[in-house]
Amino acid sequence: MPPTLASLVQHSALKLTVRAGADRLDTPVRWAHASELSDPVPYMDGGELLLVTATNLDAENADSMRRYVRRLAGAGVAGVGFAVGVNYEDVPQALVDAAEESGLPLLEVPRRTPFLAISKAVSAAIAADQYRAVTAGFEAQRELTKAALAGDGPADLLARLAAHIDGWAALYDTSGAVLAAAPDWAARRAARLTPDVQRLRDRPAPASIVVADSEDRVELQSLGTGRRARGALAVGTGAALGTAERYAVHSAVALLTLTTARSRSLQGAEQRLGAAVLRMLLAGQPDHARAVAGDLYGGLLDAPFRLLIAEAAAPAGREPLIETMEAAAARSGEALLLVPEGERVVVLAADGGAAVAACAAYAEAQDDRAPREGGAEDSDIVVGLSAPAGPIAVSAAYKQAEQALSVARRRGRALVEHEELAAGSVLPLLADDAVRAFADGMLRALHEHDAKGRGDLVASLRAWLSRHGQWDAAAADLGVHRHTLRYRMRRVEEILGRSLDDPDVRMELWLALKATAATTPAED
Repeated sequence: MPPTLASLVQHSALKLTVRAGADRLDTPVRWAHASELSDPVPYMDGGELLLVTATNLDAENADSMRRYVRRLAGAGVAGVGFAVGVNYEDVPQALVDAAEESGLPLLEVPRRTPFLAISKAVSAAIAADQYRAVTAGFEAQRELTKAALAGDGPADLLARLAAHIDGWAALYDTSGAVLAAAPDWAARRAARLTPDVQRLRDRPAPASIVVADSEDRVELQSLGTGRRARGALAVGTGAALGTAERYAVHSAVALLTLTTARSRSLQGAEQRLGAAVLRMLLAGQPDHARAVAGDLYGGLLDAPFRLLIAEAAAPAGREPLIETMEAAAARSGEALLLVPEGERVVVLAADGGAAVAACAAYAEAQDDRAPREGGAEDSDIVVGLSAPAGPIAVSAAYKQAEQALSVARRRGRALVEHEELAAGSVLPLLADDAVRAFADGMLRALHEHDAKGRGDLVASLRAWLSRHGQWDAAAADLGVHRHTLRYRMRRVEEILGRSLDDPDVRMELWLALKATAATTPAED
């Protein structure tokens, strides 16, 4: 601790006597300064012990001393040391009364104690305090480094940091989620700071902010050395951090930043390994893939997983989703195989796991944030998600994810699951300008024929196709003789130049009729 008035009074060599403000002797002393100016305040910083002999003071004038002491107290002076036996044989009563009235400590300095001795005592105490702070800081650094090198995660490091600052500490990922906290009760307190962490994340690293409320004082420090923060550290204390505590916090920030950078390097190596595993799975070599995956991804291949493909207009656009999924997987202890491919990223994640849920929540939030008029290309990211699959079906899952991605892009949605397509109707897929253009072109000649009053070929074709080519049933639906219907179908073949005996032709014509949104009673 820094020197206080009490420690100076207790200094046996100084022989100081308290004449006023005995209840405020715990006031820290930042320096000792001698001044005989009638108004030394313009030259004071606050926290000084002012040493005077009253050479230029009317020390026996009550009004003068009252104004003098009030000025000193207002400037934050720690106390006044009055030397007796120089200009006054005793401390003037007017000065004592003024000091008592303002609550400013007043110390009597005996003639045999030079002001220089007091200055040296204060200086030595300050130096000793700084030495203790530096020593404690180095000790904290050693302990925190040992905890970081232990490889047991950040929990031990945070616990030691919390002990050093006599408070609590918490680590956040880039999304603002709490990864670890110490002591355990601090996790709930730390979770309330997520909006502040997200605000800090938008600033270039390194950055810090102070959050103060009725509970404690919290400092948030960003982690990382690049343009984008890789996480944040929060420390909560009952008061502002001292020198030793500040050393400990700075050491923790440096260690966690190094750990984060190391994690990013390891992540790059993991991604390269993951890319090799994915290539083997797509090539139909699940046994080789499992052997290469080892403990890193082996568990992921032992249970159903989902394959998703995320696409962004630029590589940076996919980063928030990747970070969200990585954080969710880390919190739940899931393996996550993630392979960037230019503007895309391919991911294998546990079916029903936290990473897939985080992806869905991210996409839902993106859809809710702003409607997109021009399709999903206007959004930050578009995701296609396969059905649950196993190692032998990765190639099929990849195609499913690509199909779902295509539909998501066309429908202007952030995420589409392949199961939506498999469980629903194919008709929504026809709601595409290119499909409608194809349908209009295919049926245009028949519509032009009907428009001239030469028959009802379009309705006849629809009825015949809906009855699977059954002449009597289709003719009954139309209210015509089956020979009339046969004649109309021959005219359709002549006008289109295509045979209705070809199943592909029948399929294309049926889809064209559906795509043009024409309706008949047979469709109800």
